[in-house]
Amino acid sequence: MEESMAAVGTLNWAMVRAILAILQWWGFNVTVIIMNKWIFQKLDFKFPLTVSCVHFICSSIGAYIVIKVLKMKPLIEVEQEDRWRRIFPMSFVFCINIVLGNVSLRYIPVSFMQTIKSFTPATTVILQWLVWRKYFEWRIWASLVPIVGGILLTSITELSFNMFGFCAALFGCLATSTKTILAESLLHGYKFDSINTVYYMAPFATMILAIPALLLEGGGVINWFYTHEDISSSMMIIFGSGVTAFCLNFSIFYVIHSTTAVTFNVAGNLKGLVLPNFE
Repeated sequence: MEESMAAVGTLNWAMVRAILAILQWWGFNVTVIIMNKWIFQKLDFKFPLTVSCVHFICSSIGAYIVIKVLKMKPLIEVEQEDRWRRIFPMSFVFCINIVLGNVSLRYIPVSFMQTIKSFTPATTVILQWLVWRKYFEWRIWASLVPIVGGILLTSITELSFNMFGFCAALFGCLATSTKTILAESLLHGYKFDSINTVYYMAPFATMILAIPALLLEGGGVINWFYTHEDISSSMMIIFGSGVTAFCLNFSIFYVIHSTTAVTFNVAGNLKGLVLPNFE
């Protein structure tokens, strides 16, 4: 009897922890999206690669401080081979996901981007079926039909429709699904925690983005520094979004660790329903 009570208590706590993790992820996610939209529109800093690079630099520094300086979490040692074989691919896909999200924000409203992101559970199920050979019940496949149909209907009737922004958001769904599946495998298979995942992933992501950002946007960023009026406050906002992005990256892996890849993406859809839309 005592064992069954303990099991119920453990199950309830796991559920509460998962709900709290999802709520904090929602909060950080919406905050980063709004700040990025503000940076692109109000600050006229139209450099998604550079913004993404700043986010990963802040995530690298934040994870280092938590593990090495404050020693709030012990460092999980990872073999060099595993870093390149398991963490680097996830970092690469994570970069693509973040960049495509920021690119789409330049061309379409936040509300429309969030609608397109609702396609992510479908891409997650399809990827797990095609690549990882995971099989799902027919009810799950049937539930995807109204999701896909609703996104197509919304896209056709969207007044602010932009093909480039739409494609960026759509491919972002594919990248999100791949990232989530890889992260789930890493977190549950390697016994990683969320902060150690950010610790190893963020430097890789910074390295991947730094050269493209420098080559493609370096000149524009330098010109922005010379022509923009209020540099100091603008830089505070940009780096503030980086700090928030560190919290978001931590919360993403915490949610995946507390749930599953499909649950994570379904929770992302639910976020679009319960939270207000921002243009």
